[in-house]
Amino acid sequence: MATVKRFEDLTVWQSARALVKSIYDATKGRWFSEDKALCWQIRDAVISSMSNIAEGFERGSNKEFIQALFISKGSAGEVRSDLYPALDQGFITQSQFDQLYAQCLGLSRQLMALAAYLRGSSYKGDKFHESRAVYEVSTPEPSETLNSEP
Repeated sequence: MATVKRFEDLTVWQSARALVKSIYDATKGRWFSEDKALCWQIRDAVISSMSNIAEGFERGSNKEFIQALFISKGSAGEVRSDLYPALDQGFITQSQFDQLYAQCLGLSRQLMALAAYLRGSSYKGDKFHESRAVYEVSTPEPSETLNSEP
């Protein structure tokens, strides 16, 4: 696996970004955009999926990253669910539905594959590296603690 220094380097984030573009393209249609509730709902869900990948990565620990990946997967599932009323109302075609649904499933698979990789990794995240510490802790000398008042 390649070294990843930024969330933008993650293939899964790039896939989420592509899904965002696809959803936005689909929701620009006249009929879809007139149903503001569904339009905003599906857009919020797809943005949430992409954003949670970035947020989890930036947290700096595998445990928090894995949790964010599961949240992202939930949002991708929400997008899939939102595709059904869009299809049923004729806002998207069956072909568009199939393509967007497949994109969502692909993203969900990538999210779970990354979570599984992180669970099996001995690396626990940048948060725990001394070189990344944002503060210094000074330990008082033993004589200082004996002579100081509580």
